[in-house]
Amino acid sequence: MHMRLLLLGGGSSLGQSLIGQGAEEGINFLAPRPPEGGWDAASLTQLLDDTRPDAVINLAYYFDWFQSETVDDQRFVAQRRAVERLAGLCDHLDAILLQPSSYRIFDGARATAYSEKDEPLPLGRRGKALLQIEQSVRSVCPRHVLVRFGWLLDDSPAGSLDRFLRRAVDANELRLADDRRGNPTLVDDAARVILAVLKQLDCQAPLWGTYHYGGQEATTSLVLGESVLAEARTLCALKVQGVAAQAHAERPDTEDEPQYAVLSCKKILHTFGVKPRAWRSGLHSLVERYYRHV
Repeated sequence: MHMRLLLLGGGSSLGQSLIGQGAEEGINFLAPRPPEGGWDAASLTQLLDDTRPDAVINLAYYFDWFQSETVDDQRFVAQRRAVERLAGLCDHLDAILLQPSSYRIFDGARATAYSEKDEPLPLGRRGKALLQIEQSVRSVCPRHVLVRFGWLLDDSPAGSLDRFLRRAVDANELRLADDRRGNPTLVDDAARVILAVLKQLDCQAPLWGTYHYGGQEATTSLVLGESVLAEARTLCALKVQGVAAQAHAERPDTEDEPQYAVLSCKKILHTFGVKPRAWRSGLHSLVERYYRHV
């Protein structure tokens, strides 16, 4: 890797996976510890002036964007401002900005996979904030790559997997939608995708734009939950007996979660050669790693 890589959010679950996989291939990241209050416009300005990177991977707010159950509106406002400043700094330094985004920028009203050409129409606050961040990056930093991920699963404390498995310890029954579909995407797989993109960009390929990635085999949240519990039962005693089907319209998060969140991954395959990986194949490893740390 010839590029000097700056990783914001190296302490996140995705950041740690990226650092680990990169080390196996001799790819190193500058991964500074964030200031006590988190990265803001002023601290980012100083950081990029000091480091002068060739590419920035922005996972600074990974947990809020992909794993947190709720996020305060004011945090999103501050994060949007910081990312806009980051995009401007990257443009000034002629650096590449790799920015993750999410299926949440779509409303889920259709029944076929979303492509990069489909018009975003987010439902909730998180989706709207992510769309505004995307728009800032596009308008300010031409040398950008936006990667929208499907349902990201990781071992973060208080993340979506953690919340689900903690409920399974004490509850007799869990309910999940059987008519909500998406692409489960394991954190190690997402890191693999980011590394593949960086390798192509390191070859001076001007492949700027927006790309979708989700794990192979779209499924329902009900089937995903049942699969997670099947793996968890081999590692931990759970009280829950099973997962009951519930309609998407009856779920408490319908204002934030699209009913249909399947992403088409053809563009990233044809451009970067990234093939979708089956989420089931890595699920046991993820759940096992989760239980090693709880």
